[in-house]
Amino acid sequence: MTVALMVIKSAVSIFLMAIQLAMLLRAVLSWFPLENRFIDFLHCVTEPFIYPVRRLFEHFGWFQGMPIDISFMVSYLLISIIMIFLS
Repeated sequence: MTVALMVIKSAVSIFLMAIQLAMLLRAVLSWFPLENRFIDFLHCVTEPFIYPVRRLFEHFGWFQGMPIDISFMVSYLLISIIMIFLS
């Protein structure tokens, strides 16, 4: 494997880890009634990864009326699977 490919692979892995960390922070902070720029930032960073899965579930009518955002967990799992394939 070339050095450039290894650098790209490492950069993508670090980026995905940062997204997962932001998702975890968003999940924990969602339990508190906070409204500030940091939480807005977490939503802006993580929503592009969660929204497509949420939209897919809405399209097929899956998991409607559940108190838990399943699309959030599925998105986290998909990122984990991608990271496994990268390692």
